[in-house]
Amino acid sequence: MRPIFTVVLWLFTLHSFAQNKDRILVSDLYKIKTASAVKFSPDGKWYVYNVRAIVPNEEQSGEYDYRQTWFLAPADFSTAPRAITNQKENSSDLCWSADHQQLFFTRLVKGKSQLFSLPLNGGEATQLTDFRYGVTNPSVSRDGKTIVFSASLTLSEMEKDSVLNPGKKSPLWSLEKPRVTAQEIYSNTLKGNADGNLAEIRAYLQQNEKEKKAKVFNRLDFQGEAATNPELTFTQLFSLALDRKSASPVALTSGFYNYNLVDISPDNQYILVNADLNPGIHPDRSIESAIYRISMDGGKPELILSEAGQRFEGTSISPDGKWMSFVLSPAKGIHVGKTEIYNFGTKEQILVPLERNLSSFTWSRDSHELYFLTSSNGGNVLYNFKPGGRVLNRLSGFDSGITSFDLNNTQLVYSKMNSSDPSEVYAADLQNKASRRISNLNTDWLAGKKLSIPVKKTFMNDQGMEVEYWVMKPAGIETGKKYPVILEIHGGPSAMWGPGESSMWHEFQYYTGLGYGVVYSNPRGSGGYSEAFLRANIKDWGEGPMRDVIKALDLTIGEGWADTTKQFVTGGSYAGYLTAWIVGHTDRFKAACAQRGVYDLTTFFGEGNAWRLVPEYFGGYPWEKEAGKLLRAESPFTYVDQIHTPLIIFHGETDLRTGVIQSEMMYKALKVLGREVEYVRHPGGTHELTRSGNNRQRTDQMLRTMEFFERYR
Repeated sequence: MRPIFTVVLWLFTLHSFAQNKDRILVSDLYKIKTASAVKFSPDGKWYVYNVRAIVPNEEQSGEYDYRQTWFLAPADFSTAPRAITNQKENSSDLCWSADHQQLFFTRLVKGKSQLFSLPLNGGEATQLTDFRYGVTNPSVSRDGKTIVFSASLTLSEMEKDSVLNPGKKSPLWSLEKPRVTAQEIYSNTLKGNADGNLAEIRAYLQQNEKEKKAKVFNRLDFQGEAATNPELTFTQLFSLALDRKSASPVALTSGFYNYNLVDISPDNQYILVNADLNPGIHPDRSIESAIYRISMDGGKPELILSEAGQRFEGTSISPDGKWMSFVLSPAKGIHVGKTEIYNFGTKEQILVPLERNLSSFTWSRDSHELYFLTSSNGGNVLYNFKPGGRVLNRLSGFDSGITSFDLNNTQLVYSKMNSSDPSEVYAADLQNKASRRISNLNTDWLAGKKLSIPVKKTFMNDQGMEVEYWVMKPAGIETGKKYPVILEIHGGPSAMWGPGESSMWHEFQYYTGLGYGVVYSNPRGSGGYSEAFLRANIKDWGEGPMRDVIKALDLTIGEGWADTTKQFVTGGSYAGYLTAWIVGHTDRFKAACAQRGVYDLTTFFGEGNAWRLVPEYFGGYPWEKEAGKLLRAESPFTYVDQIHTPLIIFHGETDLRTGVIQSEMMYKALKVLGREVEYVRHPGGTHELTRSGNNRQRTDQMLRTMEFFERYR
């Protein structure tokens, strides 16, 4: 009778949860709105921001789609923000005109992203381009006369384009197709004939490839996120004259290279780009990068900074044109990049004294300060740096996350999340004082909800490094009662969690609302700390990080409210790896959930597009004696026969980041061993399923995890 009683008790418990209207529900995921991409107008009198919402699909009941809307607001806050685009349009890549009278953005037209303009004084958006290669990442020159944008071309398109490839030459690097040259492939103009001579057979086979009857791989990086791709692509840069009607895009770059647009110079004379222009390097084998400038009329790129074995990546130009910010990091290995300021005139380089990976670089309008964001100590934090006085200031805390920002002469406007709200827009002065909330995206539906606020704690691990962890007690916890606890682990392995990291906001609140405690930490190897901390799990993905996350759990249990007989563990990607490693080395958990994980490192090298993690973290390749031995010792699959903890395994059907074969191996082995295991595949799901995937599948995975844990609660 006990199993029946257990099921009845479980159903009663869930019914009781359902009656509690104050807790965060799984369906509340569809209510969350997220702000991003804050941008001031050139005159600083207006700003725009993007809001992503999840809305019901109009044609399929039970399905939910992502929709983006742009909002416009005056910087003096005299009127409330208003929507200026329609949700269904899903406009992106928005930028201001130089005279602040219109906005430019991209939108899909017949499968290609094209450029549109939208006047602020009313009227419909006007399509400006019908470019065969599409338009992405538009940027307007300071004089307002030109838009510079990126476009992506396939290798075959590059071969045929006489402007981007003068003389229609083949690349100098090898296509790596054994015993066949590029000339033989692209100069073959014969009609295909399966029964003809060798050249005709080759033409026939090439036609099969074009018509998607076969995929032939010769490149190294053939795996995308959701599909394999045998063909290379190249990012080129173009300009479009805005002061001439019916103007056509003009190529600014050429050759078999990838150009990343950084910025347009304030004097409108050149563009700053990042690229590897070594003509003998196959793009898939390119790991270095240099900074160049290219005239707004096109022409030969002028080298600014480069060094063998290094990646130089320019990030912004100051408004007065004197300074450039850039990031320098070794091309190989696991490192924290160094951010520096470069003076174009004196060639002086000034190091920003912060050992973190920095992003979102924005100069003050007087060029005296550089503002930027960094993931650090559990938050997404805003800083500014004054090159003149070498002064670094932290402008926001580690307990929140600023996701985008911009500034005019006197104000900051930014999107931010924290423990009690997944996203809102705020305004403050340039030192982030007197902050005020100016949006109302989530406050209404959150009113009356019981939330669990994470409490930060620390300990010293066995390497003498301080490890930060956070404890979220069950929402509405009662003194004297014992509660089940979930150990949540982050992926990466170089990711970082904390109250200022938004991806887990809903999941953590959902579980604490159901009466679970949640513990998460940043074990050795996490980002957001020093380079030594980041590199502390090299050749040690399993045992060392396991000790860190388990100690965080043990210290939490020591507080007295957690039920030691009801411990659970879960995590995705690298954390799927660590979850499987943990249950292969301890039986303390009642049940476990491993999501989209890496379980056999040799197999991961072959089936995952993140395969470079293998040589970077383990010092070699599977066929090398010492590295191969280490990869086997560090693979959770090696210890599959020691797994006795009930385990549910998730994987997206088209996940090529980690690949699905390893999860099949784990499931099949545990089935053969007669262990308690369940395997869930989500059709069409990629590695990003739980963050930006199909919303019905996102809730499905969360509910299945909860339901599986409830079987053992």
